[in-house]
Amino acid sequence: MTDIDQATRTELEAAAFRRLLAHLSSRPDVQNIDLMNLAGFCRNCLANWYRDAAEAKGLAISKEVARETVYGMPYEDWRALHQGGASAEALAAFAENRPKD
Repeated sequence: MTDIDQATRTELEAAAFRRLLAHLSSRPDVQNIDLMNLAGFCRNCLANWYRDAAEAKGLAISKEVARETVYGMPYEDWRALHQGGASAEALAAFAENRPKD
């Protein structure tokens, strides 16, 4: 692998994260439960990881602010606009495969 200094690495990782958020924003049809069942994480996980990273740096970010960062709008607004009901199959798969923290 090419030697990359830490500042450049951080910039690249941040750009990739922003691109992931933009991609997810362009696909509101992809439900969080589907992401969880297929990939083991969802938009809420990303918000939690963002919040964890902020807290590791000594920054207090609320759950709502972290979610708005990921969703691009308040979470309740996104839910009202885009969240559909989960199928029985999706709920069963989630129950079987969800992470056991």
